[in-house]
Amino acid sequence: MKKALSLLMVFVIAVMWSTNGFSAEKYVSAAAGIAWPDEMELESTTTYPYPMTSYEADIDSGLTLIGAFGCDYGDYRVEGELGYQSGDFESVTYVYGEEEEYGEPITGDLSIISLMANGYVDIDLGGVELFGTAGVGVAQVTAEDLTYDDQRIGGPSYTEHETTLAYQLGAGLAIPVADDVMLDARYRYFETTEFTVYGSEYNTSVSTHSGLLGLRINL
Repeated sequence: MKKALSLLMVFVIAVMWSTNGFSAEKYVSAAAGIAWPDEMELESTTTYPYPMTSYEADIDSGLTLIGAFGCDYGDYRVEGELGYQSGDFESVTYVYGEEEEYGEPITGDLSIISLMANGYVDIDLGGVELFGTAGVGVAQVTAEDLTYDDQRIGGPSYTEHETTLAYQLGAGLAIPVADDVMLDARYRYFETTEFTVYGSEYNTSVSTHSGLLGLRINL
């Protein structure tokens, strides 16, 4: 994972500080919004000690924050992005085979910190800019203070965190609000690759949907 992160950063830096990068217009951007995590399914890798095939955890909405530094080439852009997402665990359903046995409330916090390399295609609609984006990178997923049935999972202060690869897709609109300042509204879908938790007993992944409002400022 560290190797993948290093290669990602080398790629972003190489693009931004290449000969073409020096001729491109630099910008910084920031956006905030709401994240809606999808149901998180944990598939069992073993039948011991229980013949449970999966957990299905429902996660309430939370916050999305992103900040980026990029290069604008006119019709397309490239950037490096640091992001944060959160959510609250609400309930969990235990599944045995194809039959759902029972569900119960669960509390805990989900957080995702991501470092992404993004590409954009910009289409000028006469003052309004339509854009599509895609990105790849790494994410650290943390599930903290998990509690169910009045008992802490794994002890008095249980935290699970894993680092994995991730990708994102999105689209939005941007309008100028001042010289060198754009206001943009966007939708983003974010998903990690599969990783293991609970001592490699379960495979899972995390996906979220975000609605974001932000500013892009040319330097």
